[in-house]
Amino acid sequence: MPGCDGTEYPGGGPPAGRRRRSGAGGRWPARRAWAFGLRTRLVLAFLLVAVVSAGTTAALTYREARSALLKTAQDTAVSSFRDQVQQTGFPLPVRGEGMEEVLRDLARKGKPRPWVVFAEYGSIRASSGTSPVSGVITPQLRRAARANPHGSFQRVVKDGVPYLTIAMPTVFRTGPQGVLPTGLILYAVMRMTDEQINVDALTTAARDGALPGLAVALLPGLLAARSVLRPVRELRQAARSMGSGRLDTRIRVRGRDELADLARTFNESAGKLEHSVRELRQAEARAHRFASDVSHELRTPLAGMLAVTEVLDEDAGLLDPDTARAVRLISSETGKLAVLVEDLMEISRFDARAAELNTDELDAAEAIRKTLHNRHWTDGRIRAELPDGIRVRLDPRRFDIVIANLVGNALRHGGAPVTVRLRSEMSSDGVPVLVTEVADSGPGIRPEVLPHIFDRFYKADAARTRSAGSGLGLAITLENVRLHGGTVRAGNLPGGGSVFTVEIPLRTGGNGA
Repeated sequence: MPGCDGTEYPGGGPPAGRRRRSGAGGRWPARRAWAFGLRTRLVLAFLLVAVVSAGTTAALTYREARSALLKTAQDTAVSSFRDQVQQTGFPLPVRGEGMEEVLRDLARKGKPRPWVVFAEYGSIRASSGTSPVSGVITPQLRRAARANPHGSFQRVVKDGVPYLTIAMPTVFRTGPQGVLPTGLILYAVMRMTDEQINVDALTTAARDGALPGLAVALLPGLLAARSVLRPVRELRQAARSMGSGRLDTRIRVRGRDELADLARTFNESAGKLEHSVRELRQAEARAHRFASDVSHELRTPLAGMLAVTEVLDEDAGLLDPDTARAVRLISSETGKLAVLVEDLMEISRFDARAAELNTDELDAAEAIRKTLHNRHWTDGRIRAELPDGIRVRLDPRRFDIVIANLVGNALRHGGAPVTVRLRSEMSSDGVPVLVTEVADSGPGIRPEVLPHIFDRFYKADAARTRSAGSGLGLAITLENVRLHGGTVRAGNLPGGGSVFTVEIPLRTGGNGA
């Protein structure tokens, strides 16, 4: 409670010191931050503003009302006690006899309610009666009373009860302005329970009024959050719709605020994206159609050219060396062109989603042996580790292309011997798979080449413009493996050489695709 200068001291004295925050370094323990949705954050922000506004208003109102209540009672008591002391004559020297009756008379005249009055003069102590409030007169108040001839006051709390204690020294007047203390000091102690009741009533009213106010403020918060989040939800649904392929999705524009600008920007961006995607699809379709048409148109003349080159090859031994060399070169390049045309037609079927599987249940090892035998890869360059008895449902033609492309690639760009391994195992997903590995003994694949090894027309050596391959073999292999629902990957062996691993789910039974 306020001291001589208005400072309040609970328990009748100043505090021993400010409380310190507990914990090392005086820091509060860290709290975990929780993630909230946008609606929750908006409502909480609205409520926070309402709480701060209501709390600030209530605190300022409470402080002013409390100060007014206490100041009114305090000023009335101090003024009344000063007047009573000045009007009461105290014979000097002061004696204890008769002093208590004077003090009781002063106590009865107390305003705004009766006081308990004490007197101190040297070693003489007197009271208006048996005092239930002993101990509320603090040393600070006694020192202030001796130093200030006009008196002082202090508000203290003793055992939870608030008191106003007034110290008023009696003086001799030596002139219009001069006074001398007589040494007699009177103290008036007044309970302030009525004022405390009024203050508590203000606190209760502020608390009881704030809670319904916050509940009422919640409704505008929800409405504001809904009005803000509705365009956001529409934007989310529109983005999801566009992600699923509906590029003609648009948002209805409402109003002229920032959210309306966002909707207009989304619609403009969606329109440009739809136009760009349409042009890309049209260009892609034209490119696929061009490759397919060119391949089809080339097949007929190539068939005639292949027939002629085969006849020329048979009679090349009868020609002079230069002519024979030219004939064999034409025959070789015509064969490469025929392979390129077939590869382009196959790629066109994949791009047009026209490739189909014609599966049959077969022995995987026997299918690989057949591929190697048909291409005359049965010499010492090929090592086969092919256990029998692994039955799987595959498209025989496409599986033949996969094995032929991988083994042929290993022979051309790797090094003999080439090892073909076959086994069945469980994948990381717990699915049984057929694993086929084709490993060579060459220098391996450079790290910068590995990410592009299955790209179309990609060749590891840019200077190798004329090679036996077209650059489409591994791309066609990848598409055929994907068509079976499998995967193919390339890597290097620890001891040198590259390895291609094909994993195809083991499916048996059924009628095929």
